[in-house]
Amino acid sequence: MSVLPSGPAKRDAYPREEIPSCLRRPPVELEVVIPAVNEEHRLPHTIAVVVDYLRGQPCSSAVVVVDNDSVDCTHDVPERFDDPAVPVHVIGCSEHGKGAAVRRGIATSAARFIGFVDADNATPIETLDKALPLLRDGYAAVIASRHIDGSRLEVEESALRRCGGWMFRKLARFPLPDIADTQCGFKFFDGPLVRDVAASCRVNGFAFDVELLVRLVRAGGKAVEIPVAWSDMPGSTFSARRDGFRSMADVLRISLSR
Repeated sequence: MSVLPSGPAKRDAYPREEIPSCLRRPPVELEVVIPAVNEEHRLPHTIAVVVDYLRGQPCSSAVVVVDNDSVDCTHDVPERFDDPAVPVHVIGCSEHGKGAAVRRGIATSAARFIGFVDADNATPIETLDKALPLLRDGYAAVIASRHIDGSRLEVEESALRRCGGWMFRKLARFPLPDIADTQCGFKFFDGPLVRDVAASCRVNGFAFDVELLVRLVRAGGKAVEIPVAWSDMPGSTFSARRDGFRSMADVLRISLSR
């Protein structure tokens, strides 16, 4: 893994993926990225809910599904949605990992604000009612948090995942002492800044949120957490046994870097 830079001046030392202009989507004020791998069953409901919400907003917007090398019909799901007011795009990402998929969505965007939500719709899209005003006020990142006052866990995780989450949060506090919950799958950003810092990120696994937030904060961006009503949904691709150790090791490397 690459060593994190200590400030904006060093970011140019990293090789950046050049995105051809033909792959960039038309600019809008807000883009919602949904990373998805083998989500043909849950994705239609989530897209419908997100499009319905965005249709009622005054700003221009779009939904972007990033198909992370699915082997089912995930790539075909967005074709069911044809709403000129809220376009639904689908792009591919052959590099495996949620972090890689989110970065691909960010890199190909020209939106003023961009963020990502989980394909399982665990966090209500209406959380954007709180997030967008904060972004317009100048915050670089608005993070839904399950561990601050005002949050509610509508459906709790298993005991194993709660234990693993507690350990992960303790580790993540080293590089991000002011953020209580780095892993809730609902984060929105200032578009130009997050495109700049995401270009240098390298973590593809579930600790990618930590690396992205660390780089953003080191670049001078302000992050704020907002409370959320969150539900643990069945069918998560995260496995505490398979992914937990790797994620914690990634956080340790990020914490030790400068």
